Amino acid sequence: MCKLCAVAETVMHLCAELAHRMSASDDPRRVHFQSPEYLVDRLDAIAELFDKDRTDLLVEAIREYIEDTADSETFQELVATKYYDDQLEFETVKQLVGAETAQRLRLLKADLEDEPLDIAAPDDVDVYDGDATTVEPAADDER
Repeated sequence: MCKLCAVAETVMHLCAELAHRMSASDDPRRVHFQSPEYLVDRLDAIAELFDKDRTDLLVEAIREYIEDTADSETFQELVATKYYDDQLEFETVKQLVGAETAQRLRLLKADLEDEPLDIAAPDDVDVYDGDATTVEPAADDER
């Protein structure tokens, strides 16, 4: 198993934790953005159909998008690559993939940045040179 796969094993749990971190008790933040009118009209129609608030539907859609995106292998690889290339800070990585995965990436990055061990190259010796030795089991050997 490669290091990235080992990191990805706990992603689903951590992404769900990240996606659902905001609960009803969290302080909401006002966000203003431009959207095509037809999307707002469709959103309003869906909100009316389900008797929900537009904001609730937007928050739910954002959560689902974050969860789906964070679950993707492409996203995980991108976060790891940008972190290893010093394009993302550790705290940002924690927000994106969770504390446990971020710590794993931090440890892997430290391993990658370590100097190689100063060990001499192996001698060019054929360890299989010569005749093979066979061992005959004893008659009373009950394996």
